[in-house]
Amino acid sequence: MMAVSSSPFIDMPDIKQRNIAVVGASGVVGRALLQHLLDAGEQSVGFSRRPPADLEQAPFIKLDLQDAEACARVAREHLSQTTHLVYAALYEKPGLIAGWREQDQMQTNLAMLQNLLSQLKNSEIRHITLLQGTKAYGAHVQPMKIPGLERDPRHPHENFYWLQQDYLEDMCRQQGWQFTIWRPQVIFGHALNAPMNMLAAVGVYASLQQARGLPLSYPGGPSMVTEAIDARLLAKAIHFSLDQPAFANETFNITNGDVFRWDDLWPALADMFRMEMGTPSRRLLSDECYSQEGAWQALVASHQLRPYSIRELVGDSFYYADALFNAYSETAPPPALLSTIKLRQAGFQDCIDTEQMFREWFDEIRNLKVLPPLA
Repeated sequence: MMAVSSSPFIDMPDIKQRNIAVVGASGVVGRALLQHLLDAGEQSVGFSRRPPADLEQAPFIKLDLQDAEACARVAREHLSQTTHLVYAALYEKPGLIAGWREQDQMQTNLAMLQNLLSQLKNSEIRHITLLQGTKAYGAHVQPMKIPGLERDPRHPHENFYWLQQDYLEDMCRQQGWQFTIWRPQVIFGHALNAPMNMLAAVGVYASLQQARGLPLSYPGGPSMVTEAIDARLLAKAIHFSLDQPAFANETFNITNGDVFRWDDLWPALADMFRMEMGTPSRRLLSDECYSQEGAWQALVASHQLRPYSIRELVGDSFYYADALFNAYSETAPPPALLSTIKLRQAGFQDCIDTEQMFREWFDEIRNLKVLPPLA
């Protein structure tokens, strides 16, 4: 159970029947949202190429968004009665970081959204939710203005966010739909093959170190001041926003509510794995960890874990970890911080301590037999 502060101002409005589609259900956000909606008793179904990890009870329909014919068929057979669609799908190129500024990656993400939404013109859709992120503020291009504010002009760099947003806004004007755009900070949750899953990256790295009898050494350089968002908290906010007038055709930042630096958090992470904290040792986890499949499979066998490979668990997330841990530089990157005042003023005020978030998620992933139990 997520421990968050509860606001007396949060009341779900009177609503008509909802039929919610979660597109990108196998990802970190999609899986958390589908779990939340099931727990809340909402009529919902997930769509993605793979089923959401370790969520066997979730309604799921296979869909490849790059296949226009498949999108047309699924829209016709399964989405005609959908009232709310949450689009949490994402295409990333192998190696992750370099692809963020490449045109083919941008155009693929745009085409995926177009393939689906273009087939929903005669549906019952009332609302579309779209995910963006901190790259909207140019944090991957240059030091960002602090804090990132939703009302600021677009940062002048090419990004598939803008391509998708322009297309979505045009569709909503034509069809009379409403939309909400979310800009979360670094998202933490459970998924397989995710390109940006820091829980998996840290969890597998720690488990491999422990299996070798080594301490949990921080592998990066000086880290930036940043924020996190628990995928469960993001899911709760998305659910809350549906049919709320304050969220119609608006963009919202969302974070846990506190700030942290990875090197400052490291002693707590070592404690979560009951490991000694070693001397910081800068290295690239993308170079070191993918090659340890034999050691990982020994852990899987000895602890009767789910039979996932390192690649299945982590995807390209070790490349993401190298970037967030600042393994390439001797100096700390500039901070990346978002304002969440607009979200609070709209009525959603829940939060969670980031260290507590890590503890809860690692406990949950161990209970799912994805990571080894504590020694």
